[in-house]
Amino acid sequence: MENIKKEDLEKLVGSDKVNTFYDIVDEITKLYDMEQIWNKGGKKWIYEYKFRKGGKTLCAFYFKDNTLGFMIIFGKEERTKIEEMRNEISPSILEIYDTAETFHDGKWVMFNITNNLIIEDLKKLLFIKRKPNRK
Repeated sequence: MENIKKEDLEKLVGSDKVNTFYDIVDEITKLYDMEQIWNKGGKKWIYEYKFRKGGKTLCAFYFKDNTLGFMIIFGKEERTKIEEMRNEISPSILEIYDTAETFHDGKWVMFNITNNLIIEDLKKLLFIKRKPNRK
């Protein structure tokens, strides 16, 4: 799937959320050298945009009517690390993490992105998932 136009994303989720999406993508791109892939969003979403390297997904964004989602899937070891650093993560992020469903392949945590305030917490969670690979 080719790149999606910014105007199309703005019509779908609104310009504030699209600007936040690009801000977060810029932050992730500064930290990680990875493939960035647009896909169809499956049954529940219209578009998916994910960061992958070596067949492993770091995180993914999801777009649908007025909603921007951000998902990280945490394996068993990663969940242990999160438990060890709970006091460093904001209560609102922990609440979303704690209520996310755990499947056989990991804990699927979906964040509803509404503003930039949680970018630092998201970075902490990404660092647990994978150490940055850019100098």
